[in-house]
Amino acid sequence: MNPLLEPWQPNELAEHLSTATAMMGFMTDRVDAKLLEQAPQLKIVACALKGFDNYDVAACTQQGIWVSIVPDLLTEPTAELALGLAIALGRHVRLGDQQLRTQAFEGWRAQFFGQGLHNSTAAVVGLGLVGQAIAQRLTGFDCKSLLSVDPQTSLPGITPCTLAYAMLHADYVFVAVPLTTESLNLIDHVQLAECKPGQLLINVGRGSVVNEQAVAQALESGRLAGYAADVFACEDWALSDRPHEIEPRLLAHPATVFTPHLGSAVRSVRLAIEQRAADNIIAVLTGSAPPDAMNVPS
Repeated sequence: MNPLLEPWQPNELAEHLSTATAMMGFMTDRVDAKLLEQAPQLKIVACALKGFDNYDVAACTQQGIWVSIVPDLLTEPTAELALGLAIALGRHVRLGDQQLRTQAFEGWRAQFFGQGLHNSTAAVVGLGLVGQAIAQRLTGFDCKSLLSVDPQTSLPGITPCTLAYAMLHADYVFVAVPLTTESLNLIDHVQLAECKPGQLLINVGRGSVVNEQAVAQALESGRLAGYAADVFACEDWALSDRPHEIEPRLLAHPATVFTPHLGSAVRSVRLAIEQRAADNIIAVLTGSAPPDAMNVPS
């Protein structure tokens, strides 16, 4: 077990895997064909996460190794955080908190006017489990209109539309899609140039689904009113050209709210996630298929 916050370097991980029959992996780990060559006894990679873009499932399959994920336990806490980020962004919670801590508070003053979810138009990009949970929670805020962008899935009471339509009409846009070749930079300069003036963008999917440089430019131009995120492009280890830091202009901009990937950071949830990953490992080591398998080894 790695006792540190920093992930093992590839050579350290390879050394530990050289005699391992199972691995429980996290978002900071990366498993590819090169690593698997150094893990001759490995039978399962049990991911204690939902988004598995850092794990080469095809390489594992070819090497006869199971891959499992935890598909559902992260859903509710991530959706809750998405709504929290939206409220914090729309109501200027960060700026208000900062002022209270740095200036003498003398009572109410007419400032920090923001935008609420009530009577707004909100769009959810991606209707997987997390996107559906966000949409369901939004129904409790009496939004004027709820939109969804997902050609594969729809929900009763939520109007499906294109990404272009959502960007043009929504006051809030929630991004909840996994990172794939199709979703990489899904929201970039083109979409942001056509977004509704004053729009608020919230990303709880994957950092590289949103082009952070384009967001910084849209914030600086005033077209985009705010950006909140729990995920960042520098975390997307599967991308060889990923940045190694968050876009500095985003960190410096006052109309941003960020959390350090807290989507599943609820104590009871994290314990349940790791237990579920352990259950998948136990299944394989006792001769069964893991219940949350993403592949069937060759």
